[in-house]
Amino acid sequence: MSEIKVNKISPRSGTTLTLGDSGDNFIIPSGATLTNNGTASGFASIAWQSTIVTGTTLSAVAGNGYWIDTTSNACTITLPASASVGDQIIFVDYARTWGTNTVTLNLNSLNFQGGTIEPVYDVSGQTVNIVYSGATKGWIPISDDDVTDESIASVNFLVIGGGGGASKLAGGGGGAGGYRNSYLTETSGGGGSTETSLILTAGEVYTITVGAGGAGGSPNGSNGTDSSISGTGITTITSSGGGAGGREGNPGSAGGSGGGGGGFSASPAATGGSGTANQGFAGGAGAVATPQNGGGGGGGASAVGSAGTSSAGGNGGDGLASSITGSSVTRGGGGGGSGKDTLPSGTGGAGGGGDGNAIPGNANAGQNGTANTGGGGGGSHDLTGGSGGSGVVILRILASQYTGTTTGSPTVADDGSYKVLTYTASGSYTA
Repeated sequence: MSEIKVNKISPRSGTTLTLGDSGDNFIIPSGATLTNNGTASGFASIAWQSTIVTGTTLSAVAGNGYWIDTTSNACTITLPASASVGDQIIFVDYARTWGTNTVTLNLNSLNFQGGTIEPVYDVSGQTVNIVYSGATKGWIPISDDDVTDESIASVNFLVIGGGGGASKLAGGGGGAGGYRNSYLTETSGGGGSTETSLILTAGEVYTITVGAGGAGGSPNGSNGTDSSISGTGITTITSSGGGAGGREGNPGSAGGSGGGGGGFSASPAATGGSGTANQGFAGGAGAVATPQNGGGGGGGASAVGSAGTSSAGGNGGDGLASSITGSSVTRGGGGGGSGKDTLPSGTGGAGGGGDGNAIPGNANAGQNGTANTGGGGGGSHDLTGGSGGSGVVILRILASQYTGTTTGSPTVADDGSYKVLTYTASGSYTA
């Protein structure tokens, strides 16, 4: 084998230098280093695979590029179990269908952007180019057509405060607990729009507080307590407890939804309590009539409580339906107002509102709001007003992003690709 030793090779003419002929192989010995002080082109570091991936799974190899076609199904890609700094893999949406059928990266025990949440790519036309940076941060996208930090989880929520308790003596119904919702296009209470989903950071603990219903009164009921989601990196989501219903001649209290005013025989009428903006509606006013009068119905998530009249107690405002758990459930109904003496009482609003007390003689307590709906209690005349129903907090999380770390024993259900956590008591979730 001949050997040439020179310090520099330059073209004899022009600026182009050709080494060898087509088909020749040039071998760089082990231990040698090539240093590029200019611009290199035509050196492919990624081996693009000729086979289009159409299956539901793929085991990726560092240094490869893959065309991923999810026209017929979603695809889960398992990354290498071990990697070296600088390892690179590229995935491309071959048929622009990732927005319909997603691509999930199984991390295979390595980190991704410093976290352990499996990233889900769901934008049509994406290209995902990841490079391994080391054990701390793991795989990092150097390009993924998305500004989202894939180590965080997007979570839909429904948060309802505890319902308000009702009062005695032509008592107004309790208002429903405040109602806040971020699922799909479902509205929040009080005519509010759908809220923005929460973005939870991997490893952070988020506190879930479920508000208790307010006590029924003899004579005065009390407000329900707030429900909330709080933690690092999010604005706390708080749904206010429902307002208490007013007793004879007294206004209802303000709350998530307002309590109904108490009936009275002399003017002015006792007004219903106001609801909280984008959470619930006001309670109805108590009637002014002699000798009989009805308390106002408590406000609900979707409607104002009806005013009491000289013929009956007012009905509670209806709640709202949500399918965040996978099936439609109505919550957040206001309590019915009581009729005085022999007047009929109002009915509770749809979604857990308690009925006002029964006749004849109104010698019955108002009905309690239904537990974990935030329903308001029903008013009474001779006996105790109904207590408000406790609130509830519901989280909807992609199954691939669900960590399984909770306190408070929430119910965890599957709904397709999602986990649904229903907290009926306070607890926490670790992202």
